Amino acid sequence: MLTPVVAGELAAVVTSLEMRERPKPRPLPASPLRLTRWPEPTADGYRTLFRRVGTPWLWFSRLMLSDEALLEIIRDPAVAVFAVVDRGGVEIGMLELDFRVAGACEIGFFGLVPELTGKGHGNWLMAQALALGWRKDVDRLWVHTCTLDHPGALAFYRRHGFTPFARAVETFADPRLIGILPRDAAPQAPLIDPPS
Repeated sequence: MLTPVVAGELAAVVTSLEMRERPKPRPLPASPLRLTRWPEPTADGYRTLFRRVGTPWLWFSRLMLSDEALLEIIRDPAVAVFAVVDRGGVEIGMLELDFRVAGACEIGFFGLVPELTGKGHGNWLMAQALALGWRKDVDRLWVHTCTLDHPGALAFYRRHGFTPFARAVETFADPRLIGILPRDAAPQAPLIDPPS
């Protein structure tokens, strides 16, 4: 059965995945990139990197928050924000680990700028996420992805040991139509204007 999506909105199937056992240690894949902890990101700096990484996949949730609400999350001592930096010191990716729920770590955001997709850097970044996420008091690492993310995202997480445990459908106002993201973002997701 098909459920219509209102013009001006998008729908995505969200899959949540988890890992309940710490993976066996493996050597960190070689990479010219570095991961830098961002202890006190500014709202503008965070949003700039969030846009660079997430615009092709219609990441918008953090762009909707006020500065105060955003900083409350990203400066929380139980949230670890990292920037992926290239040799020239340019921020080209992000990793956000959320430890606010006891015993768990959520990979809140994980990504690299589109130019780096498919070059193996994601494996390096995931190795970093696993090493940093599996703290002594963590017995569950989890992540979610959706059908608007990179088409290989779900397989990527499964390949790294995550198991799907839940699925949901999310509908929301298209961020390109409400001025949060440019209209030409994510051309793979058709933009359907509501009737005027």
